[in-house]
Amino acid sequence: MNFPHPLTVASVAAIIDGKIIGNPEQETIGLNELHIVRAGDVTFVDHPKYYEKVLKSAASVIIINKEVEVPENKSLIFHAAPFDAFKKLILHFRPFVPGTAMVSPDAIIGEGTVIQPGAFVGNQVTIGRNCIIHANTTICDHSVLGDNVIVQPNAVIGGDGYYFQRRPQGYVKFESGGRVILEDNVEIGASCTIDRGVTGDTTIGAGTKMDNQCQVGHDTVIGKNCLIGAFAAIAGVTVIEDDVLIWARVAINKDIVIGSKAVILASSGVDKSLEGGKVYMGSPVVEARQYWKELAALRQLPELIKKLK
Repeated sequence: MNFPHPLTVASVAAIIDGKIIGNPEQETIGLNELHIVRAGDVTFVDHPKYYEKVLKSAASVIIINKEVEVPENKSLIFHAAPFDAFKKLILHFRPFVPGTAMVSPDAIIGEGTVIQPGAFVGNQVTIGRNCIIHANTTICDHSVLGDNVIVQPNAVIGGDGYYFQRRPQGYVKFESGGRVILEDNVEIGASCTIDRGVTGDTTIGAGTKMDNQCQVGHDTVIGKNCLIGAFAAIAGVTVIEDDVLIWARVAINKDIVIGSKAVILASSGVDKSLEGGKVYMGSPVVEARQYWKELAALRQLPELIKKLK
């Protein structure tokens, strides 16, 4: 998530009432979590388990709850509650702005695009040329749709990410300041839900087609020309490379990579990264050839037991 313009560390610290350890005049360009952090970004860490990893990351500014030695070319902002401070920054730069019309006056709509009655298009949305946005669809704030995109009825593009921190008093919501990007020639089926990134973008690559009632979690990146069957559930921060086929009712865990041209057969459960160019099935998923061999062996067990008696 980029700031509207570069900000000094002093400016960022003033927003969250943090203590600067380092160069207050160092410039920052945006906010990002560890998995997508860039040079110039502000990120945060609030658990000793991740201190070293975050301090060695590309981030230029780190909000932290422990006073430590400042790494070279970085600045720290000490804050007792980094998670809350980071959330405050997201809300400062991407606050919730209520809609005033079914199609926001500041939305950019390309030539030839049709928005059916009952569709909602939020603030600062960009929709390309020759798109069809069907009835009762919601396109949330800051979403970006390319050319020739079709969104079928009742889909929600850009809802908040499902991201909470557990505390003794209950769960605290991590606000979503990212976007959804649908590239050219994408088709989204009826009643699909695609969550915006928390600080980055949830991206659906050009030419990808999604069947009805699929869920895509925050910050997931799906490549070009993928086919995704009905009821697929894809967790956040997952990478699905180009030309992947995912059939109906597949469940994919978070933080994994599915290689290019992989095929995942229906009702599979994916709990680990998968090499591209192979066919998989089962829960937990294995290569399809292995699955069928194991199933065939299992069917022989009753006969083998009879022989042992």
